[in-house]
Amino acid sequence: MSKNFFDVVSERTSIRHYDTSVKLSKEELTELLDATVKSPSAWNLQHWHFVVITDEAAKERLLPIAYNQKQIVEAGAVIAILGDLEANKNTDAVYNPLVDTGHMTAEVKDILAGQINGAYKNATFARDAAFTNASLAAMTFMLAAKAKGYDTCSMGGFNAQKFVEEFKIEDRYIPVMLISVGKAAKPAHASDRLPLDQVTTWI
Repeated sequence: MSKNFFDVVSERTSIRHYDTSVKLSKEELTELLDATVKSPSAWNLQHWHFVVITDEAAKERLLPIAYNQKQIVEAGAVIAILGDLEANKNTDAVYNPLVDTGHMTAEVKDILAGQINGAYKNATFARDAAFTNASLAAMTFMLAAKAKGYDTCSMGGFNAQKFVEEFKIEDRYIPVMLISVGKAAKPAHASDRLPLDQVTTWI
């Protein structure tokens, strides 16, 4: 399936009622996540981790944590978007291959590593970076899903601490949002956007 990007953006809406008979295969979800990890990130540290929930029993465990939002159990899958509070630990994995292939010098890599590790001494920076960069991945996932004919809804309404406890999430990661994905059973409710001139300043 191939759609014009601007059509995808215009057609994407937040769907809260799903056709429960439609399931997404591991292959389909993997294709969406393969597109998702192409998202930009600061220093290319790729500050994200995904918990893919397709098991019906796991969805039932998640339901009260997400304040009983029915899309949790009705959607084909739920993706928990986590932000990486320790993305600086990805530095070698990201930059060593560039050094090995001659696309970056070891000296430049060391300079970048110093900048990164210096920034990550600040816990507020690490948390902000986790949310910002994981959110970029979340938007890519939703647009990729729409391009493939699926519908999504991003959810910030859930108990993050209970999610961490229930699904045994490492301290390294912080829950950012949940995204339901599947096929709409009902259209999204009507919504509109603020006028562009109200949200834009030209300088």
